[in-house]
Amino acid sequence: MKTINLNNLKLELSLKAKNGIDFIFSAGIIWIAITIIWMLSYTSYNKSIFTFMIGGILLPLAFLLSKILKTQWKVKHNPLQPLGLWLNFAQLFYFPFLIFILIANPDYFVMTYAIITGAHLFPYAWFYNQKSYAVFAGLISVGSMLISINIDKENMFYVPLYTSICLILLGVCLFIFYKRKSKLSLK
Repeated sequence: MKTINLNNLKLELSLKAKNGIDFIFSAGIIWIAITIIWMLSYTSYNKSIFTFMIGGILLPLAFLLSKILKTQWKVKHNPLQPLGLWLNFAQLFYFPFLIFILIANPDYFVMTYAIITGAHLFPYAWFYNQKSYAVFAGLISVGSMLISINIDKENMFYVPLYTSICLILLGVCLFIFYKRKSKLSLK
């Protein structure tokens, strides 16, 4: 496959999926809900379970936002399209570590979940040809850890709050870059 063809395939995915903004904004909304969960007076273990549960609405919420934002989930005849799903599934292999944290030290569950969320964004920098994904992967992962080691366990809600802000900012950046790309591709 020639480089030009690969770049054209990536450009097509970037434009039709609008850089994946439906998933990013959905994740931002879910992390706002996780922030609220971590402000409640339940045990860290229970908050962790609720966090896991609320994460289950990501796909339906992303599907709803895809209709509102007019993004495409499937780009027929583009052989790279299934890779986006596989990149998302890759984070599931980090879940045994997440379960271990849930059992061993649930106070740090939300930090671990945020790090996994941030880190799994990194390959999308290549997939959509958007450096913003790489930047925010680092900001979310490292920032979540730094916040966690500098606050009391009662204030862990700052981690999901930070994560949601980063995801929403990432979504805005991706939308701006989508607009620029779509204008350039029309020329």
